[in-house]
Amino acid sequence: MERTEPPFRADHVGSLIRPRSLIDARRDFMAGKVGEETLGELEDLAIREVVALQERIGLHSITDGEFRRANYLSEFLNPIGVRFLPHQSPDMVYRDDAGRIEPATLAVVDRKIAWTGSVNVAAFDFLKSVTKETAKVTLPAPTQVHLFAGRDGVSKAVYPDAAQFWDDMVAAYHAELAALGAAGCRYVQIDETCMPKLADPSIQAVVKNRGQDWHELLETYAEVMNRIIRGAPVGMTIAVHHCRGNNAGMWQGEAGYDAVAELMFATVEAHSYLLEYDTPRAGDFAPLRYMPKDKVAVLGLVSTKSNRVESADELRRRIDEAGKFIDLDRLCIGPQCGFSCGFGGSDLTYDSEVRKLERMVEVARDVWDA
Repeated sequence: MERTEPPFRADHVGSLIRPRSLIDARRDFMAGKVGEETLGELEDLAIREVVALQERIGLHSITDGEFRRANYLSEFLNPIGVRFLPHQSPDMVYRDDAGRIEPATLAVVDRKIAWTGSVNVAAFDFLKSVTKETAKVTLPAPTQVHLFAGRDGVSKAVYPDAAQFWDDMVAAYHAELAALGAAGCRYVQIDETCMPKLADPSIQAVVKNRGQDWHELLETYAEVMNRIIRGAPVGMTIAVHHCRGNNAGMWQGEAGYDAVAELMFATVEAHSYLLEYDTPRAGDFAPLRYMPKDKVAVLGLVSTKSNRVESADELRRRIDEAGKFIDLDRLCIGPQCGFSCGFGGSDLTYDSEVRKLERMVEVARDVWDA
């Protein structure tokens, strides 16, 4: 039951741990100590190496590790008109198992959203030139701008009507997808972390305090995602990655998919979903029953927050549990999120990353003969 089209039986979310030389080069670039050309040459070298790693492990969906990005939000959203202020959100937070809490990023939109050219095509062209497998591009969802912006982040002077904000966002995404399609990209993953968060009562309370209804917000987010997906070029697979936030191992949401699953799976027109399922915070697999028979779920059973490498038996057992609610043929395996959080990474080690990717491929071959 090997899959010949994306998502593949073992797939990953996109970001990978950067080598120390690249982390140092990015910091030097941001400090003005090295130029863009020097940074680009080091990125090219590191991407060639990480592509070779993915191919050696046996992955068929290949990314550049997001090595050319400072973080997964900024490189696409900054140029179209969004600013991000780290740790300045007045009401959204990240937390971890140790009880630490820190403010989330605040998104600011104080000019019109406008696409003026692709920031991903050149990176895709290079990636495509160095792999024989399927090159995947990842994009952050515009819903994150809205949820991170809060009550006042989207300027009412610029956008007195929220509908125009969404129209401009959708137009920017359509232009980017068209440019990627023209370059030959056939697999795009959109990282949408907001709909699962709306299942969390604490996030629902934040939304209520902003004067909004979380049910209505969920419907708005689903419709925006559908408008973007419907504008994708013919032949392009659009996968949606859902998690509850990942900031160096910290998270925002702590609820299963139950409250949002029917709309998220049955209404949003994505071809496939890469889903966070690595801890009890994600709930059980019962919400997968809402997924239509033409959709595929990549179960994010492998954690990128911990260095513990999951056993093959553990992963096979969880796949069997999910198979009670969705056909095994419509399941794949992956990590719950990206392996790197921004260019600096997290406490996850390179060795753990490699062993986790290898374990995913091992299990996929065992379960699906892939």
